[in-house]
Amino acid sequence: MINKNDLIRQLREKGLKLTSQRLAVIDALVENRHKHPGATLIYQETRKKLKSISLSTVYATLKEFSEQGLIKALEFDRMENRYEGNLSEHINLICQRCGTISDFDLPSSIEPKDIMRKSGFVVTDTRLEYYGYCRDCLKKP
Repeated sequence: MINKNDLIRQLREKGLKLTSQRLAVIDALVENRHKHPGATLIYQETRKKLKSISLSTVYATLKEFSEQGLIKALEFDRMENRYEGNLSEHINLICQRCGTISDFDLPSSIEPKDIMRKSGFVVTDTRLEYYGYCRDCLKKP
């Protein structure tokens, strides 16, 4: 799970400066981690603390964090890209009505290292998604 202190430590380990913009983006990511926030929400949240930040700075920061392996970018065709700090193997449950994304831990029997061992296929990244309807949307008429 995403943690502010871990992200700051990882930034420093990678030799990246700890700017006020990066700190504001980290705060927004951490505070909204269960929402798998998009850049728009992160921008709105960062503006509450840092009025001078631009949307392009938020996008550039998210891109850099993703490229550095600090967060994972979730790209979609029909909705805004989202970002998550849960880098462990899990399934994203995506509601087709409200767009919420929830994490569901994988059973231990589906490990990339097991797949590599059995098939010889080298897994470099995974992304599992299930689409359907969340509990809240199922209760709505």
